[in-house]
Amino acid sequence: MSDSDTRPIETGPIETGPGETGPDETGSDDARPGDSGADRALVSPTGWSLWAGAPDESGRPLGPRARGALTADVCVVGAGYTGLWTAYHLARTHPALRVVVVEKETVGFGASGRNGGWCSALFPTAALAAQMRPALAATIDEIGAIALEEGIDCDFVKAGTLRVATTPAQATRLRRTAGTEWLDANEVAGIVRVAGAEGGVLDPDCAVLHPGRLVRGLAAAAERRGVTVFERSPARRIVPGRVVLDGGVVRADVIVRATEGYTATLPGLRREVVPIYSLVVATEPLGPATWDEIGWERRVAVTDDRHMIIYAQRTADGRIVLGGEGTPYHFGSRINPSFDVEPAIFDQLRQTLATLFPAAATARITHRWGGPLGVPRDWTPSVHLDRATGLAHAGGYVGDGVAASALAGQTLAELITGRSSERTGLPWVRGERRRWEPEPLRWLGITGGTRLARAVDARENRTGRPSRLGSVLAALTGGH
Repeated sequence: MSDSDTRPIETGPIETGPGETGPDETGSDDARPGDSGADRALVSPTGWSLWAGAPDESGRPLGPRARGALTADVCVVGAGYTGLWTAYHLARTHPALRVVVVEKETVGFGASGRNGGWCSALFPTAALAAQMRPALAATIDEIGAIALEEGIDCDFVKAGTLRVATTPAQATRLRRTAGTEWLDANEVAGIVRVAGAEGGVLDPDCAVLHPGRLVRGLAAAAERRGVTVFERSPARRIVPGRVVLDGGVVRADVIVRATEGYTATLPGLRREVVPIYSLVVATEPLGPATWDEIGWERRVAVTDDRHMIIYAQRTADGRIVLGGEGTPYHFGSRINPSFDVEPAIFDQLRQTLATLFPAAATARITHRWGGPLGVPRDWTPSVHLDRATGLAHAGGYVGDGVAASALAGQTLAELITGRSSERTGLPWVRGERRRWEPEPLRWLGITGGTRLARAVDARENRTGRPSRLGSVLAALTGGH
């Protein structure tokens, strides 16, 4: 990749080949936030989460639409964390490169703007977790440093993750791996008062943040360094050397696919990464008396050890954000704005909130939202550049993508510019991976796994002992 000049992005008349159309990279329709009813929470048909914010909050105007024929050195499809970190690091290390980002909706529309605000060193595959851990832990600190350097006010606080045992079965399982790091019930209560906590483990390698401010601030930082970000510019087809858009084409030596949970909507990629939905709720800001009962003075991330994963944080403005519980998958890897709204799962999340934090049981839920995350068949994220075709991709984070996407973006930037480093030697830098089974096997397997997780949790709650089926579930999901 040459960086010997400072050429601007070249434009020209539209040139498209016959039949170069296909699904867009997000597959979502235009809609507006609705009213949930009883507690008038903001519901998210299009990503209207707590983190959405005002369009001009970061001081960054909405990006232009891509029109006509454009030429760049690198074209990134998707303006979430993966795509923007890739573009940012390319521009930072090789400022002469012409880097273009195209996004169907707006910056951070997908999981980057809808997650629970954890930035952790968790890796979904147990077999590779130890090898990936040092790089992911270092990346957390680097995100905080870059946010400070670039003036991104994203409420970044690194206080760790408290994994609490809320049942005897969870306590037994956590004790097996905790060793001398085990915290008893009193020690847990000194950090945050979780009802029924029998003990827990504090993992230092996690921060919490405002994901919307981070992704919008990252886009602004990349643009200041010369990256062009086109919004409302859906990619219809990706082929070597060319991205076909609505009303335009981008030609580039390297094309990065950074579409995560929306990958299945691109031609030929329906079985590459499946979209599984995660749902989230946020309370109103809680008063001092409520926080006195809960504790949680440090903004430590909180979870327990159930198989149907949950995740929680205390926000900078004093809310509780709680997500998880659902993991619904829709037949055929379908994505639709209506899937962001699952009243039954929202109710489960509210019940879980009341169970874990009784002092917040009557707090008003002001925001409820959801969206798809990306899950590969082997449950292992990957980073890849095919030098023969110039096609690259990164993703498949299985819901643990805030730090992983930053590491992936920096790794992709190094691969694209030909630099070797410890990052480019990590085990997730690899080529082809196993594809998901065709339907109906895909739906049966994923739905069956979700039902098994619920059944294992119910059995453990009933017996007070870890279920042997838990090991079966772990084997199916790579130990996630």
